[in-house]
Amino acid sequence: QVQLVESGGGLVQPGGSLRLSCAASGTIFGINVMRWYRQAPGKQRELVAAITRDGNTDYADSVKGRFTISRDNAKNTVYLQMNSLKPEDTFVYYCNADVWSGREWLEHWGQGTLVTVSS
Repeated sequence: QVQLVESGGGLVQPGGSLRLSCAASGTIFGINVMRWYRQAPGKQRELVAAITRDGNTDYADSVKGRFTISRDNAKNTVYLQMNSLKPEDTFVYYCNADVWSGREWLEHWGQGTLVTVSS
């Protein structure tokens, strides 16, 4: 019953910026850690960034200094600001969250949004 809806992906030139967002909706009483992953075809998803409910963050080495994860708890939304994009950042990006629905914690995933960095 919980859905994560992503937006913001698209085509961008090297050096450009994109801002991804992911809004959770449904029966939500709380959200713990929220994360962004990315995945190439035929590969496992890799963690890009994570943020706790109180704002503590962690990043993959490949994106440190370029990407910033943030969240708005009132809106149940997580963001990923992506600056200085490189062709190597071309992946499908997924958001992930552990959601408290009132009785249990369940892990949810967004549908994925494609980011293509190319001139």
